[in-house]
Amino acid sequence: VQVVESGGGLVQTGGSLRLSCAASGSIFDFNVMGWYRQAPGKQRELVATMSSIGVTNYADSVKGRFTISRDDAKKTVYLQMNSLEPEDTAVYYCNLRNGHLIPRDYWGQGTQVTVSS
Repeated sequence: VQVVESGGGLVQTGGSLRLSCAASGSIFDFNVMGWYRQAPGKQRELVATMSSIGVTNYADSVKGRFTISRDDAKKTVYLQMNSLEPEDTAVYYCNLRNGHLIPRDYWGQGTQVTVSS
């Protein structure tokens, strides 16, 4: 199983970006795909996740600004980021939690998002 992110970049405050993450390999029917981020000097934190049954979870700091979605036919999860702030600057990592009883985590290589003030 592999996950590969794309879509990061440099944007001004108030701008938008859309991240994509494509998974490949053997994906179980129940899984959770999502996004985490890590800013310099800080721990990796959850941004948003979405399960294969449609349950979503967002960090309080991004609620109302970010939207997670997925296309299971393409094994792809998206993160639409609007109203970006300098505090959103980080490396964004895609995560696939594969399976239910004994889930296994897979991580992408990360994509840089930089929001200039």
